[in-house]
Amino acid sequence: MKHTHSLFASSFVALLLGMGSLTTPAYAQFVKAEDAIKYRKSAFSLMGTHFGRVAAMANGRAPYDAKAAADNAALAETMSHLPWVAFADGSDKGETKAKPEIWSDKARFAESAEKLQAELVKLNLAARVGTLEALKPAVSSVAGTCKNCHDNFRQQ
Repeated sequence: MKHTHSLFASSFVALLLGMGSLTTPAYAQFVKAEDAIKYRKSAFSLMGTHFGRVAAMANGRAPYDAKAAADNAALAETMSHLPWVAFADGSDKGETKAKPEIWSDKARFAESAEKLQAELVKLNLAARVGTLEALKPAVSSVAGTCKNCHDNFRQQ
């Protein structure tokens, strides 16, 4: 019996260590600025894709599907935690549309990131309600937050 218990404990520890490694890339330092830029572009692209699916439903460009809206809103919220770590010092040069204000006004940029995350939490909650009426104002708020950040921190 003791052998089974230690085997279970070893498996459990291995599982926990493996799960911890899933979050490592978000906190790892980027060796090259290009890596940071690619990472944040990918995170924004995925977040935008999932938000776009919800927005299309809210704006009548796609049929409303409560489950799909909830699933995509949850994914967009999750993705909203990823890109910010990739705005590391030195990643302002290269293939990026990031404005210098990201680095010169870090506090305001951080505020914008936090605002987006908060709005995506609200979107996620609204999507779980399961009605188009609950979804529409939350989509509008997220879209406005995205636009504000793009206006201030992204080159056209």
